[in-house]
Amino acid sequence: MTRLVLIAFVLVSFVAVQALSQERTSEPGELLALAALERTSHHVSYDGAYRRIPYPMGDVPDDRGVCSDVVVRSYRAIGIDLQVLIHEDMRDHFSAYPVLWGLAATDSNIDHRRVPNIRRFLERQGAQLPVSRAADDFLPGDVVTWNLVTAGSLPHTGIVSSRVSKDSVPLIVHNIGSGTKLEDVLFAYEITGHYRYLPSP
Repeated sequence: MTRLVLIAFVLVSFVAVQALSQERTSEPGELLALAALERTSHHVSYDGAYRRIPYPMGDVPDDRGVCSDVVVRSYRAIGIDLQVLIHEDMRDHFSAYPVLWGLAATDSNIDHRRVPNIRRFLERQGAQLPVSRAADDFLPGDVVTWNLVTAGSLPHTGIVSSRVSKDSVPLIVHNIGSGTKLEDVLFAYEITGHYRYLPSP
């Protein structure tokens, strides 16, 4: 039953993404940006609690999540399962990933929900772009990571949308604690990573 619910979630998300677009587009970045924008219609309480989830296509309850879940769910809506991709890459190249949680092996329940792991995966896929303060360098569907604090590390991530602010700065879809929102935060924090990962599903 759980697997059927997850499959239904993916199908509904895909249909919703198509409905958001006024005209069909073949640009993967635009589709990912639309998928991220669709996530803003979901009521989500910020909750990073560890949960056991199915594999593949596993997810925490749709009304729960953190910043990384915005990225994972948006990719999944266009047919790309980061849970599987990150798990398999970590399984085969565990020593290449950050050692921050005292783990001796992969954990498909949580690995893909950790921003440092997402960053390392995208780097390993050749998706990393130079960090820039130029708004034009950021395209719809790009993944951005930040450090939210000036002392220490508090990683955050979001997806560049196709919408811009009054100053022509791309708006970001993210969840920083009050649900998934579209906000003008691209340059609000220290950017630690900029990625463009658009493989064929």
